[in-house]
Amino acid sequence: MKRQSYEGVVVTAPVSVPYVRYSQETAHWWIARALKQLLDVAGLSPRELDGFSVSSFTLFPDTPVGLTQHLGLSPRWLDSIPMGGASGVVALRRAARAVQAGDVDVVACVAGDANRIDSFRQLLSSFSRFAMDASYPYGSGGPNASFALIADAYMAEYGATREDFGRIAVAQRANALHYPNAIMKSPLTLEQYLSARPISEPFGLFDCVMPCAGAEGFLVMREDEAQRRGLAYARIASTIERHNAFPEDPVQLRGGWVMDVDELYEMAECGPDAIDVLETYDDYPVISMMQFEDLGFCAKGEGPQFVRDRDLTIDGDFPHNTSGGQLSAGQAGAAGGYLGLVEAIRQVTGQAAGTQVAEAKTAMVSGFGMINYDRGLCSSAAIITGAGR
Repeated sequence: MKRQSYEGVVVTAPVSVPYVRYSQETAHWWIARALKQLLDVAGLSPRELDGFSVSSFTLFPDTPVGLTQHLGLSPRWLDSIPMGGASGVVALRRAARAVQAGDVDVVACVAGDANRIDSFRQLLSSFSRFAMDASYPYGSGGPNASFALIADAYMAEYGATREDFGRIAVAQRANALHYPNAIMKSPLTLEQYLSARPISEPFGLFDCVMPCAGAEGFLVMREDEAQRRGLAYARIASTIERHNAFPEDPVQLRGGWVMDVDELYEMAECGPDAIDVLETYDDYPVISMMQFEDLGFCAKGEGPQFVRDRDLTIDGDFPHNTSGGQLSAGQAGAAGGYLGLVEAIRQVTGQAAGTQVAEAKTAMVSGFGMINYDRGLCSSAAIITGAGR
């Protein structure tokens, strides 16, 4: 059966709660801050909001159900998206279908996480059975070693160098200098990237995201509702998601996007050349390079040459991760899976201020999440277009 379009449903009100490196506040607090911004932008009271979607790694012992009581909500539609970096697009597509079906009128999609001194260690201790069985016994305490394994395999297979990955990180830092919420405020040179202290071979310091605390959010509603409220909005041209793609691959050199990218473009009635801004999930540069290939911007194995030939900055010929991405803005837990989508909404609605790409009308955002040992299990992508008021 051919999937139905998202006609009549839009995404609007991109909000960010500025990130901080560490905070004693709870995930509940960060999510509440983002929700308040969303309600203020749309002119809604908590009781008027009838849909709520939540993504968080550190919400426990709270739950999305518990938040409805704590925050004074009474939604008739509630969702929890535990998919890490894929959560933003997955939340968008599920909320959009619920609005389209008439199950809900307005959905607030919010992701937020805390970051105390010991938060990351506590999160890793119970992240997944795969991590406990396959990583921890060998002294690997987190995603750095798992993604390093993927990067090493990618380099061996396709001839990528650390300089190639560095071009991605350096361009994103240049973009982050124009994004007010970015944690990283200093310029980064390729020389600094290459000489940074080693973390997990072949990764150095600037290959790895910095965990922080923060929140991101957006609203999904009918187009006529957005117009009635005077909100700038984007139309949803297409979306995809895929889980546990290519389990037969010895190590991940491609993601689930490969399986569905043709449908993504067919549904949007466009191709890669139509994309004005690309926001990839970027917990490590190798994953962004993989997405350049898997999303059809170049053939498999051509990612290294692709980044050598392109300018990935805001004013370049291939604007990518215009807020600086997680590598320079920071990774606020599950909110990292929202960062690119929130920025993409701003871009196509002309609200991106210092990071605005000229004439940006069509944006693609992709998500990637839930690393275990040798692969990430969740992938997602969406194409959105600006529509005005």
